[in-house]
Amino acid sequence: MNVMAIRSLDGSRPILWLVSPQGCSRWSEVISSMGINPAQFPLSDKLSFFIDGERRWMQVPLPEAGVEHLRRGVYYALRKAEELGWSEVQIAWVAVPSEELDLEHYRAIGEMAHMSLYRFTKYAVNVPASVEVIHVWASSDAAVQALQEGFIVGESVNLARDWVNEPPNVLTAEELARRIADVGTTVGFSVQTLGKSEIEALNMGGLLAVNRGSLNPPTFTIAEYRPSQPINKRPIILVGKGIVFDTGGLSLKDTPDSMDYMKCDMAGAAAVIGALRAITLLKMPFHVVALVPATDNRPGENAYTPNDIIYISDGTPVEIRNTDAEGRLILADALVYARRYEPAFVLDFATLTGAAAMAVGRHASVLFTNADAQVRDALIEAGWRTYERLVEFPLWEEYGYMIKSDIAAIKNSAGREAGAITAAKFLEYFVRYPWAHIDIAGTAYLNKPLPPERGFPRNYQVKYASGVGVRLTVSFLRHYGERLFG
Repeated sequence: MNVMAIRSLDGSRPILWLVSPQGCSRWSEVISSMGINPAQFPLSDKLSFFIDGERRWMQVPLPEAGVEHLRRGVYYALRKAEELGWSEVQIAWVAVPSEELDLEHYRAIGEMAHMSLYRFTKYAVNVPASVEVIHVWASSDAAVQALQEGFIVGESVNLARDWVNEPPNVLTAEELARRIADVGTTVGFSVQTLGKSEIEALNMGGLLAVNRGSLNPPTFTIAEYRPSQPINKRPIILVGKGIVFDTGGLSLKDTPDSMDYMKCDMAGAAAVIGALRAITLLKMPFHVVALVPATDNRPGENAYTPNDIIYISDGTPVEIRNTDAEGRLILADALVYARRYEPAFVLDFATLTGAAAMAVGRHASVLFTNADAQVRDALIEAGWRTYERLVEFPLWEEYGYMIKSDIAAIKNSAGREAGAITAAKFLEYFVRYPWAHIDIAGTAYLNKPLPPERGFPRNYQVKYASGVGVRLTVSFLRHYGERLFG
C-alpha cells in the first residue's frame, strides 16, 4: 500500500471527506474552494455517497470532536472504500483550523492511513482486493510534516503486527534477532545479538531454563538508538518479552484457547522494536535502548520442571512452581542486565498473565510502576491520547510475601489469586531503578475485531495482532519525555 501526503485534492479520484462537528461550518467554504457548488453535495449527518458522473465522494460525519473519533472515522472510511472496490482514494479532514490541535489530529490520520486496512496476507492464497493508494490532504506544510510522522508510527505498528502474526516455525528466537538487526540497519539504530554461549557466560539462568525444552537456541538482543545530542543523560530502557511460542512447558497449557494463539507471546518484543523504529525515524532526542530476551517454551526432553531451583543472572535463586510462568523468568534476566546502564527509566511490555486479561479484558492493558506520580500520570495520559488505555494495579508489599519461597529467595508463581500482581512483584524484585511494567496479555492479540459490523466503529483494532505499545511509547516520549528525563 502506498500512502502519501498531498496539498491539493484531485476531483478525478474518490475523496473520503471526514467532517468533524466543528468543521460543519466550513463545509461550504471547503467545497467552494474546489470550484464546486455546495448545493450539489449537501452536508449530511449520516454516512453519504455522492456520484455526479465525474466525482465519487464519501462523506463521513464524525459523531464527536476529538482525535479518537477522527481515528475511527479514517478506519470507517477506508473500510467502506475497500467494500466499494476503490483502489485509490483521497482523505480530506474538514475542521476549524487550530495549528496545535491540527498537528495532533494529522498525526493520527497518518497513523490510521497505514493501520486501518492492515491484514496479514503473507501466506494467504486468495488475498482480498483493497485500497492500494491513499493520498491524505494537508492544510499546511506543518500538517504535511505531522502526517509524515504519523505514517512512520503507523508503519511501525504494522511491523509489530507482522511479527506477532508470523507462525512460530518461521519466527524462531534467532529469526526474531535477525529481523531486529535488519530493522536497525535500515533505519539507523545499532544492534548486538547474544547467542547461547554468550547468554551462558552472563549466567542468564532464567532465559536458559525456559529454553531447555527447545531444540532452537535462545537469543538476547540489545538495540540502541543514540542521537548526537540526547537530552537524557541516562538512557531510557525498553524491555520486551520475546517468547516466540509458549506451550506452557511441562505445565502444558490446555487447548483450545490457551495455546492456540501463543505465537503472540512475543508481542512485547515486537512493541519495543516497533517503538524504537519510530523513535529513530522521527529523530527523537532521546537515548533509548531496547532489550529483547527470546526463546520458545516447550516440554522437550530436558525441559525445566516444577520444583527446580534456577539462578537469575544476579545470583538470585528462584524456585520453579509453574513452567508456564516463564515470561517473568526471561524478563528478570533482562531487568538485571538493564542495571548496567544506570537508566533514567525502564519500561517493559509483556503478554505476561491471563489474570490481567481476565481483570480488564481487551479494552485496556494493566500498568504497574514504582516510579513517581509524574511518570505514572504521563503513562496514563499517553494511554488516553492513543486510546491504548492503562489501568493501574498496586504493588503493595503484601503481594510480595505471596511469592516468597521456603527453599529459595522467591518462587515464580503464587497461584491464581492476584496473578497479574504477583507476576509484577516478581519482576519488581530485580528492579533497581524507576520502572513500569505493562501487561498486554489482553490487548496484544484479538481473536475477533473490536468494531461492530455496522455503524460508526467503537474502535479500530483489526483482527489478530494489534501492535499495542508502539503508539503509547512514542506518545509518552513525545509529550512527556523532555519534562521527565531531560
